[in-house]
Amino acid sequence: QVQLVESGGGLVQAGGSLRLSCAASGLTGFSDYDMGWFRQAPGKEREFLAAIRYSAGSTTYADSVKGHFTISRDNAKNTVYLQMNGLKPADTAVYFCAARYRWPIQTDTGPSQLDYWGQGTQVTVSS
Repeated sequence: QVQLVESGGGLVQAGGSLRLSCAASGLTGFSDYDMGWFRQAPGKEREFLAAIRYSAGSTTYADSVKGHFTISRDNAKNTVYLQMNGLKPADTAVYFCAARYRWPIQTDTGPSQLDYWGQGTQVTVSS
């Protein structure tokens, strides 16, 4: 059974930082999966944030987080990370990771196009 488990969320003051982790278990060949981070705020649609390719590890970011968020992966640990700096109250949301087998995850990638999703971790940024 494949599981993606996010961790690292919590309450932080505006301007602070958090590092989210997403650990994959039961996923044979983690290094063959493109990984991505999304978020969903109350009353809003799920939003693409960042993705990292399975191969060379090239990255893609939404314009809204470029320069503030950094995605990385450690294939030896079956884990993908999202370093978030300069957090703002508008970043408050549930953050999800997702996996897609050897295909890019992009801004217009729909939820049904992802192979696996995590359950999410809450990030709350206070002003």
